[in-house]
Amino acid sequence: MVDQSLSPSPIRDFATWAPLLRVLRADREKRDADEAGASRRAAGSVRVAGSIGRHGWSLDLRRPRPAPGRAMQLEDVQEEHDAAERVQGALADTGIDEVAFAAEIHRTGHVVLRLFEAGPAVEAGVGTPHPGALVLVEGAVPEPWRRLPDPVTGAAPAPSADPEALARALRERLPDAIGATEEEIAAAETRLGFALPAELKALYRVTRARWEDHGDDYEAADREAEAIGCEPFDLDGLRVADASYRRTTWGLGAMEAVDTPPDAAVQGLVGSPGWIVFGIGEGGDPLAVDLTPGPRGHTGQVILLAREEDTGAELIADSLTDLVLGRTAEEAEPATREARRPPAVARVNIRDFQSVEAAAHPDLEVLSIGVWEGAPFSLAPVLGLPRLRTLTAYPGTLADPLEIAGLTGLEFLELGPEDWRVLLDADAVPRSLSAAEIIAHGKWDPLPYVTLANEILALRDRPQIVQTVLEGELPAN
Repeated sequence: MVDQSLSPSPIRDFATWAPLLRVLRADREKRDADEAGASRRAAGSVRVAGSIGRHGWSLDLRRPRPAPGRAMQLEDVQEEHDAAERVQGALADTGIDEVAFAAEIHRTGHVVLRLFEAGPAVEAGVGTPHPGALVLVEGAVPEPWRRLPDPVTGAAPAPSADPEALARALRERLPDAIGATEEEIAAAETRLGFALPAELKALYRVTRARWEDHGDDYEAADREAEAIGCEPFDLDGLRVADASYRRTTWGLGAMEAVDTPPDAAVQGLVGSPGWIVFGIGEGGDPLAVDLTPGPRGHTGQVILLAREEDTGAELIADSLTDLVLGRTAEEAEPATREARRPPAVARVNIRDFQSVEAAAHPDLEVLSIGVWEGAPFSLAPVLGLPRLRTLTAYPGTLADPLEIAGLTGLEFLELGPEDWRVLLDADAVPRSLSAAEIIAHGKWDPLPYVTLANEILALRDRPQIVQTVLEGELPAN
């Protein structure tokens, strides 16, 4: 979709972009001259591209190298910084989070600048001006983010769970603490929609963990954290770590898989309605009481939700009592489990699986075909697999992209432009898709990818990426 009108919005004012375009033109002309082995300016025109958001930018720009032994300083890139901040200010004034751009700058100084506003159906790209994942179904999220916990027959608190012992230990350590009232605990339960486990109630009856209760005693919070084994939240801070607790993009989330082996203490979920986050561990990661444990776990065990992980959690203690008393738990080694089960996420490339046949099995959910130096692969070995939902294929690795039409359960597909072109021309894009992405490795100009993305979005009548064309003049160098 192209908007040729010149809107009064500051982000669509050529003057907003002129300083940045001058920086990019100078860099591009210098690179062209260096690559040609000559000092003269390249003839014709130069093309530049990038993306700018409110919190950062990504530009096709070669920054100067600092002197040996000296780190890069702001003054080394002051012109770039000032020009990008000018655009960021216009984004804030306009209420736009991010915009990608491409410009052709003629030797005469005439510029054709294209701005690309992604809209609600397109996720932001990562470090490039290209579109990220295209969300083809409103509100759709990857399958692991839809997964609910499996019921575990006979799940029960650990033998060590002892609310009275927990309370006694905390009263001894925190004799001046102010406990929560039953009304305050009931209000938290009403907000959350379920009753708090007995150990968690025992904790809050000793201390309600409010900062204001410490008054001018600035070390009281540290003593409280040491007594409990973590930095606790107050009752208003309790929250459920369901799947929405861990945000993701389609390009990342679709590559994950939920896996809970038979001997796991913790279910390998993104989140659970039974994970009650109640504090922060020593390393800054959230701690939760787990009411939906794995097959070998205990109701009420304490788990850590690592910020760098999208699925699963680490068992910290079999009970909140154990946490307070300093008794930690250990799970079986993941490597031992993985050796018993074929992976739900398989990567075929020069380092991992060497063929699609080797990766195929009935429980395969994600197939990623990466850099490969041999003959392209057929997808025949994975046709009909009941759980295959994600396929990503590096450009040139598929012998026949039309085989994708036989993967009727796909919800996410990532391909290079040429493979997408084959599917579109044959009207063979799987109708089961919830999201799609275009691989654009090493390419900066977003225009051909935006055009292709809009064609894919149009298949589902999804909002298009809006293109605005501006023209202006830059003084010749």
